[in-house]
Amino acid sequence: MPVRLRLQRFGRTHRPFYRMVAADSRAPRDGKFLEIVGTYNPIATKDGIKEIRLKTDRLRYWLSVGAQPSDRVSWILGKFG
Repeated sequence: MPVRLRLQRFGRTHRPFYRMVAADSRAPRDGKFLEIVGTYNPIATKDGIKEIRLKTDRLRYWLSVGAQPSDRVSWILGKFG
């Protein structure tokens, strides 16, 4: 079972909110997942801060067992992780 680290979209129209999940690569974007490993809110607050929360120990685990991050997740991890 190939595992990918990717984003699941939540929120309403023009107000996205994402969960970073470990999921089977064959599952749909917002479908079944194995574990939630973080959240990402790309809408900046009044202070200009974008919120990101990561479970670093679980991210390290999934990367160590061969999970492949999606393009956007790898960008987020490179910038914030």
